[in-house]
Amino acid sequence: MSSLSVVIPVLNEAHSMGATLRCLEPLRERGVEIIVVDGGSQDDTVRQAQPSADVVIDAPRGRARQMNAGAASARGAVLLFLHADTQLPAGADALVCEAIEAGGVWGRFDVRIVGQHPMLRVVAVLMNWRSRLTGIATGDQAIFVRRDVFERAGGFPDQPLMEDIELSRRLLRLSRPVLLAQQVATSGRRWESRGVWSTIFLMWRLRWRYWRGESAQRLAEAYR
Repeated sequence: MSSLSVVIPVLNEAHSMGATLRCLEPLRERGVEIIVVDGGSQDDTVRQAQPSADVVIDAPRGRARQMNAGAASARGAVLLFLHADTQLPAGADALVCEAIEAGGVWGRFDVRIVGQHPMLRVVAVLMNWRSRLTGIATGDQAIFVRRDVFERAGGFPDQPLMEDIELSRRLLRLSRPVLLAQQVATSGRRWESRGVWSTIFLMWRLRWRYWRGESAQRLAEAYR
């Protein structure tokens, strides 16, 4: 089985850190390396992460920079990038390694969004369909990639938004992704805190503007 490292970028994630790492304990017992990359948290995130991670490092704030820092310190031949509020399905390590050993070089999971609003299920279905049609993966879908391929693609671009979209574009030039139907579970807090419908329309607008060539810096300002 190919060695696997899970890289988790965090910033003030004390409310979800414990649950995320508890779900990764079976993987860690099977030899999966767990790397937490903190971007300057001011809460209890780092203290909570230290007992349950193999490596906890600091990096300049920014999800792309943090994930690149985690990848640089990883020992695994395969990298999996996991958001702090997202939980992998059971046996995720075996699923990823089987996909890679079967000839895949990168891929992602389907996603379901955990929350109260009924539209969250629709959002997840649309995300998964869109990804299957385009080959583009989002960070919520737990992107995994062979380390050498990640390095050949140049890693995540140093930009404040859409870094997952841009990495997918780069990887698509090398190979189509493996699309695993097993679902990761990600928190719906982003949608529910901002309003589900308003967040849906905002993300559609931002993606459309990005596809038309607007800079990630301008889009990040609009997102904030």
